[in-house]
Amino acid sequence: MIWVVDASYDGDYRISIEFNDGRKGIVDLQETIFNDSRPIFVPLREKEFFRRFRVEMDTVVWDNGLDLAPEFLYDLTSMSADQRRSA
Repeated sequence: MIWVVDASYDGDYRISIEFNDGRKGIVDLQETIFNDSRPIFVPLREKEFFRRFRVEMDTVVWDNGLDLAPEFLYDLTSMSADQRRSA
């Protein structure tokens, strides 16, 4: 089972993220936020709201109740070149 152990804002709609298996990388959520028509995503289009996430319940969550499955975030993660070589 995969879960988020740490996350920090990385500019625009990107999150620098670390998972329990040691994988670290950047998740760019811009497409998800702007292409998903569900109302819960609308507040995240404002960067100030987007950047106020936290790690809770093993994933990234926002104050409006949105949380994203850690597996979804894992699949979106762009690993560094060093991590790709060791994977």
